[in-house]
Amino acid sequence: MTNAINFLAEKLGTALSQCEAKVTAAESCTGGGVAHAITAVAGSSNWFDCGFVTYANSAKHRLLGVPLELLATDGAVSEAVVRSMVAGAAAAANADFAVAISGIAGPGGGTEDKPVGTVWFAWQSPSGVSAKKYLLSGDRDEVREQAIKISLQELLHQVTGCNTV
Repeated sequence: MTNAINFLAEKLGTALSQCEAKVTAAESCTGGGVAHAITAVAGSSNWFDCGFVTYANSAKHRLLGVPLELLATDGAVSEAVVRSMVAGAAAAANADFAVAISGIAGPGGGTEDKPVGTVWFAWQSPSGVSAKKYLLSGDRDEVREQAIKISLQELLHQVTGCNTV
């Protein structure tokens, strides 16, 4: 993990502690990288109970409740799917804040509509759900690292305003 990711994870932990809030992550292309960053912080068991690495569509359905029809029609790398993933993860983990990530890290797997580097994110907080698509560049490791950093940055942004928790 980079220093930037470690820094973000530490700041997130501090903010979650101050809010007395819990966080979870539903990850596909990041393969547990967000959960790894969060749990690298001492004391993280106070704000992180569990996370979900749902790489396969069947796992997204089985563990997070993503409808199979949604996966078939929109594909795993879509706004609708990450919104469903984040809702399922937050409910299953009883978390106040959550992030879901699904993307194409490469080097293969891209299409004209969804090229390598396409990553969808969804964040859930007490104030609602937001989603955003990014087109990231670099090799597989670089795409994954950028996705982890984006996930933590937005979680930190949302938790920092936690007076709504």
